[in-house]
Amino acid sequence: MLEAALVASAVRAGVAVPLIANLAGARVRRLTIIDPDPVSLSHLSRQVIYAETDLDRPKAESAARFVEALNAEIVVQPLVQALDDGNAAQLLSGVDLVVEGTDSFAVKRRVAAICRETERPLVMGALGPFDGSLTVLAPFLARKNGGAYPRFEALYPRDPRPEDSPPCEQVGVLSVLPGIVGTMMANEAIKWVAGYGDPLLGKLLIYSARTGESRVMTYR
Repeated sequence: MLEAALVASAVRAGVAVPLIANLAGARVRRLTIIDPDPVSLSHLSRQVIYAETDLDRPKAESAARFVEALNAEIVVQPLVQALDDGNAAQLLSGVDLVVEGTDSFAVKRRVAAICRETERPLVMGALGPFDGSLTVLAPFLARKNGGAYPRFEALYPRDPRPEDSPPCEQVGVLSVLPGIVGTMMANEAIKWVAGYGDPLLGKLLIYSARTGESRVMTYR
């Protein structure tokens, strides 16, 4: 059974909600949810595991209650704290797979480095107002031709400027988009542990809610 860590920043992106629901429904053995933020009214349109009764409560704890109601056998650990350089290695220790959905490129880069060093697969996603993207990182694995799969730096050689990548609470995000992209991310996580299909290794899937189309780009 899978032991997964969900690094969630659903206050901004919301992809954590379908990830939580689908991983719990898939009956993972243990799920760690890392999120420092409380539930607010603006989240409810796109983060449907929360209710008005959860307002101002920590998201990680409210999500844990949802998970336990869905799957009584799961061991869920809510961590109401922000992941940073000082605690990232400790918070991500002891898991088989990490799923990351924050809108902080500093956090993404740090999580990717820890997963590379500890040889754990990383499912990573991001959202814009009408578009989302996801990929799977496992640079410790070799391709059939002997070369390694790409690192995070191959996709993001440098962090974007804040003005080029504003958070979703500033620019907005279509309410259904986190559910679509987050479910795709959950599929990648479940694919990895169940061994079906081909993970998005060295590939970036980009989904447009405007057209309903997806395209896959390779990167090296």
